Amino acid sequence: MARKPGKTPQAIRDRAAKTAAAMAAPSGGAAAVAKGPGLIQNLMNAPKFFREVRAEARKITWTSRSETWITSVMVAIMVVLAALFFWIVNSILSFAITWLLRVATGG
Repeated sequence: MARKPGKTPQAIRDRAAKTAAAMAAPSGGAAAVAKGPGLIQNLMNAPKFFREVRAEARKITWTSRSETWITSVMVAIMVVLAALFFWIVNSILSFAITWLLRVATGG
């Protein structure tokens, strides 16, 4: 039977060595936190950001009023069916447990 790729002892040792090297690297704490662009740079990029947001918003396809209504009705029906199902299961289990306890206590 052939081994799966990456399951050979050498592959396992290589992964373990990479993990050990990554864990042994000094983190530097707060000093290693990279600073992002400054306030001025962010303000310069704002118009481009809003143009991209508008372009993405234009790609949205909204559902029609009738599709929304049909979907809402279907969700309501499924909620009612789920509630009925769990009520029936709860009633059956409650009856069974009550009967079992009555039989077990001899009453």
